[in-house]
Amino acid sequence: MAHSPFSCVLWDLDGTIADASIGILRRLNVALTHFGKPAPTREDLIHWIGPPMFQSFQEQAGMTADESAEAVAFYRTLGKADGYTTDVVTYPGVADMIRDMHAAGVPQATASSKPENQVDAIIDHFELRPYFLTTVGATPDEATLASKSDIVVEALRRLRDRGADTSRPVLIGDRHHDVTGGNANDVPVVFVEWGFSEPHEGDDAAFRVSTADELRALLLG
Repeated sequence: MAHSPFSCVLWDLDGTIADASIGILRRLNVALTHFGKPAPTREDLIHWIGPPMFQSFQEQAGMTADESAEAVAFYRTLGKADGYTTDVVTYPGVADMIRDMHAAGVPQATASSKPENQVDAIIDHFELRPYFLTTVGATPDEATLASKSDIVVEALRRLRDRGADTSRPVLIGDRHHDVTGGNANDVPVVFVEWGFSEPHEGDDAAFRVSTADELRALLLG
């Protein structure tokens, strides 16, 4: 049986496991137009995918906190109507990697800034539920639990509560938020280059990979 140097794995979702960009761009176009803001281009998605939407509506659309809260609520109604798994695909080889980590006996959890109900919908849609000991995402208000640092803490807590060894964790993600959140908790980060990011975002990560095969070599040797 393959052996991992890590006792548990935390996975970011958007940009790491799944590409939900088609639906995100469509909903952002509707939402921003609704609030009289310029519609984003696909190139703009790098600024939207990763951080909490509440933060992005303020930073990218220049909204106040109250306006952002209203925009997030509107955006979420679009997502619910659209279906959280519509037009979502997994990145090549990643689902197989998750299955192989499970086969190697390594406990896994998600650690996503996406609302947890949407995380659950995507994990279930791709039939990955059996391979995760727990799935962790943001609270619906994206306020009670939203920062990547806090989500990492919560993911490790839930893993421990389920009997997992969290002494040698690793976080896999594609944005600087993942790197910052992992480093804040002394969790080494594997920066994957296939998501929505700029190369420098992985500068402070412990590792970086560009393919699922490179990730497999790192996680399972």
